[in-house]
This record gives sequence, C-alpha cells and structure tokens, in this order.
Amino acid sequence: MTQIDATPQLQGFDDFINATIEEWQLPGLAIAIVKDGKVVFSQGFGKRNMAQSLDVTPNTLFPIASCTKAFTATALGLLVDEGKLEWDTPVRNYLPAFKLHDPVASERMTPRDLLTHRSGLPRHDRAWYNSPLSRQEIFDRLQYLEPSQDFRNLWQYQNLMYMTAGYLLEKVSGQTWEEFVQQRIFAPLGMTASNFSIADTKSRADFSLPYDDVNDEVQEIDFYERQQAVGPAGSIISSVEDMSKWLLFQLNKGKVGEQQIIAESQLAQIHTPQMVIPGPRRYTELSPASYALGWMVMTYRGHLLVQHGGGIDGFSLLTTFLPDDNIGIVILSNKDGCPAHTVVTYNACDRLLGMDEIGWNERIGKEYREVMDALKKGIEPNYDDRVPDTQPSHDLDAYTGEFEHPGYGTIVVRREGEQLWLTLNKLDAPLTHFHYDIFLAVVRRFFFSSKVHFFIGPKGEIESLSIALEPAVKEITFKRAANKEMQEKSFLEQFVGNYEVLGLTCTVALRGEKTLYLTVPGQPDYELLPYQGTAFQIKGHAGFSIEFKQNEQGTVTDAVLTQPQGTMTAKRKVEE
Repeated sequence: MTQIDATPQLQGFDDFINATIEEWQLPGLAIAIVKDGKVVFSQGFGKRNMAQSLDVTPNTLFPIASCTKAFTATALGLLVDEGKLEWDTPVRNYLPAFKLHDPVASERMTPRDLLTHRSGLPRHDRAWYNSPLSRQEIFDRLQYLEPSQDFRNLWQYQNLMYMTAGYLLEKVSGQTWEEFVQQRIFAPLGMTASNFSIADTKSRADFSLPYDDVNDEVQEIDFYERQQAVGPAGSIISSVEDMSKWLLFQLNKGKVGEQQIIAESQLAQIHTPQMVIPGPRRYTELSPASYALGWMVMTYRGHLLVQHGGGIDGFSLLTTFLPDDNIGIVILSNKDGCPAHTVVTYNACDRLLGMDEIGWNERIGKEYREVMDALKKGIEPNYDDRVPDTQPSHDLDAYTGEFEHPGYGTIVVRREGEQLWLTLNKLDAPLTHFHYDIFLAVVRRFFFSSKVHFFIGPKGEIESLSIALEPAVKEITFKRAANKEMQEKSFLEQFVGNYEVLGLTCTVALRGEKTLYLTVPGQPDYELLPYQGTAFQIKGHAGFSIEFKQNEQGTVTDAVLTQPQGTMTAKRKVEE
C-alpha cells in the first residue's frame, strides 16, 4: 500500500472507498490519483483473490478492457506525427482490402472515422466475442456485417472498428499492434508491468481474479482469454501504478519529463470532441457527452472532464482526467458490471475540486437496480403470441448440425436426450420449443434471449436458422453447412464423369482438391457447392441443384438436376 503526499481534500477518502466496496459487495479495487504533476494517492482496497485472502495493491494487474482504446488512438497519432498516416485519408489508401457491407463507408472511411464510432455498424459483439478467429480473419469478415445506420450518421459504440484501427497500424508500421504499443508507449512512459496477455498476467506475482454475482453471491468466474484478435479495442492489462503514468502523460500534453512523446497538437486532436453521444442527460452535474478519439468528453459540475470506461468478464474500470484542473483518477476493480468505480471517481472529483459531496452511491445505486431489473425482465420469455399445442415439424435430430454465416461463423446445434442445444463460440444455450419450428434460446449469464427460427428447404429438409444476435439489425441467418467429407477429394472424385440428358453430354470435373464443376454444352461452367449427402447447389443460381444417385453397391449411376421449371435425370455414361 502506497500513499504519497495526500492532499487535505482526501482526508476520510479511505473510509468512503471501504464503505462503497461494502455497499456494492465488490471484492476489491485499486485507485491512483495524480494532481499537479505527481501521484497524490495510490492504494489498493479489498481482495484480488478472495479464496486466498490476497490484498489488492497499487501493483495488482487488472484487464483494463476498453480503456485500451485511448492507447490505440495515441498509437495512430504517433504514425500521423511521422507522416505515415493521415487522419482524414481513406483507410483504403493504406488497406486496399478494407471492405464493409456499405460501399460508401468502404470507400470513404478514414482513420478518424474508425476511432469515433460512426461507421454505421452497431456492436455486432457476437461476431468476435470468444471467437477463435485471428485479427485478419475477423477483418476479412467485416463486409458481411449489416450496418444499422448510414455512414457518419450516428455515434454507435462498438469494438470492431478499433480492431481495424489496430490492423491498419500493423500494415502501416510493419509491427504488430502489441509490439508498437509496447515499444512506443509503454517503454517511454515506464509502464513496465503492463502487458496484453492473460497467460502472461497469470505468471506474475500480483494480479486480480475476475468476479461476478452468481445466484446472488459473489463468485470467481473465468477470465476472458480470447482477447488477442480484437486486442486494439480492449486487451491491455495494467495496474494503477502504471496507469498513473498514463494519466500524467495526458495531463503533461504528451511529454514524459522533458521528452515529447507525441506532438502536443496531436494529443489535443485526440482529446477533441468529434461525435455527440446520443441519449438523455442523466444528471444535471454532467453535461451531454461527446466522443473524441478513444475518449469521452463532457463537463462535471462545470469542469472539463475526459474519461473512458471499460468492462470485460469480471472487471470494471474507469480512467478520468480533468485537464484544466490538472487532476487524473484511475480505478480498476474486479467485479463484472459494477459501477462502484464511477461512484468513487465522482466523489474524488467533489473532494479535489473543493465542492460539497454528492450522494453518488444512492443515485447510481438506484439507476443500477432499475437497469438490472429491466435486463432480467427483458430475457424472460413472452408467451403472449405463442400458438398453443404445436409440435416441431421434424424429429429433433433433423435440426442438428452446423449452420454458417460469413460474418458470424458457425452455429452448432446438438441434441442431448430430448434437449436441443445451440452453441456459437462459447455462447451455449438450451433450446426450448416455442411453437412450430421456432425455439427459445436464453443465456441468463449474458442477459441474452432470442427466438431461433428454423427454415425448411424445398425438399423438406432443415435448411437454415435465424437468430437475433445484434438487436440493432434484423435477425442473422445461418445456412446449413455441408458435411466436412463433402470437401474432401476422395469423396468428390466419385462424382467425376459424363452424364447424358436430352441428347446432351454434361461433364462433372474436379478442379483443384475440393471443387466440382458442371459443364453443359453451350453454357458457362457451373461451380457446385456442397450441400448435404450427395446433393450440391449450383453457385449463383437460386433453386438450381444437382443430386447424385448411387446403386446398392455405392456406385454413382445418375445425376438429378433440379431447377425451378422441373427436374431431369441425367444417366452416367459407362466409360469403355
């Protein structure tokens, strides 16, 4: 525990923090306050490990989640300083492969747009949360995610454009985002404990475990460990000891000692409001907020305030500074979704600004309870529109399998006894029959609830499913994936050959290792997409398919060609 040159205004602050921890049943938190160029308060409260009764210290490591975004903005600012990047030049000038669903956004998106949440995309968090995909793989899938607003029309907080900003930095700098931040920010600021990996953090002597309310009891939960792909949006792990240096850097206008790390004018741009954050004004003491580059900007009781919060499984964080008053506050805590950091931050502001203390515990506590009640009610199934006494159209096994979406990846539906389960990455939900071919998926841990609608194909098979994974857009449709064997050369080779129909000889040929093509005289070649069993769809032609038929010995004898006008059978020619 370290407390340095505590100002008179902070007398009794320890008692307030301890009472707040008890009020919120928070295992622990660490806080550092800087004022007038030095650390005036740096202390840990409560436990970083409840089972072993280990105390939080100023050196305890916590994931800082979205407080990472300001580091990514600063990293891009360093490239702008060097003339390697311009804030308002389209991203495609640096990343020709950059593509979104909206062609206008694809062409005109700039680095400034990436950092100000005005891409038109909503959160689409289920496209990356717990995904095994790499940063580049998620980048490549951005084009398949539906926007909910026009480009630059509305501020919508999300993480994927910050991931893209980090990917852009890598292509421009020739370093990974992690290497760049380590060498260009952590090292000169002396942030020696900060890192990017839960595995690395667990090897250190002083780190916090994550906690959450589980069945009305504070319990340890799992770390969120698949953070590397979207790292530029939220993967930094740090301590208040290190983060106090980050705050001093902000307040000292980009300098460490006498060394100017980033141009003062550049840091000023990063702190300058760019987009109004929509929403009602919650408290008279807080002005409406705007978003800068990785920071939110507002006033607190008439004083300019710049801050950014963060939250990831088991941790809640807040970084704040008041540039005109030369004050900075960072709070790192270890309970999921707990707003105690906001309560303590505003109380510290009241004390340091010499103002009467506001009852933030009561205010925010009331609001928090209302929000939590609404979330809990929101995931409870509504049966008002349920049609009673219906049954699924198929046996439960028919609904199982893998269903794919080019942006979200693969949903797996499995059967356990008489229960269907749906899994997307680590989102695992039981499916409860609602009516007809619609089931309910509810995951209380994530306050997630959605109807899952299974659709029947033209041959009576379960062809696809839709589910509301992003509330700002329409339901996401996942199409049934072909069995893995349908992409194996040994499986596909059996269909190669010539087939006769209506006096024409059609040819099925294998190109490469796993792609079949159909050639019809006088027509372009058609790529055959694996579908199910021995059936293939014809790429680019809805309603057209080909299914190969086998005799009792397993030899392919016919190809049934289906099109909207009807069905034809092509006999396989026996080669001499």
